[in-house]
Amino acid sequence: MPAPLSKTKSSFYRRLYVAYLIDQGAASVPALIEATGMPRRTAQDTITSLAELDIECVFEKDEGERHNIGRYQIRDWGAIDPHWVTSHAQYLQKALGYGNP
Repeated sequence: MPAPLSKTKSSFYRRLYVAYLIDQGAASVPALIEATGMPRRTAQDTITSLAELDIECVFEKDEGERHNIGRYQIRDWGAIDPHWVTSHAQYLQKALGYGNP
């Protein structure tokens, strides 16, 4: 059985995986909750914390919609290699104990 992840590593992996999911189209808080099972607040906090990794994630409001209806988009991955994240997405998912992508 693999050793449990440290808080630092699990936080880093969670940020990478959430950025991956947003980039793959799970671009709303409800979609992230469905894909991961994480609580709403954790999903919201993780999106906010992407900036700490220099991952530029922006919210784009849908035209003509009210009440912040729209989707998140990764505009810039900063120093993170998105190809590495994509190729390791299943590993990240399993390490974090999340459901199917």
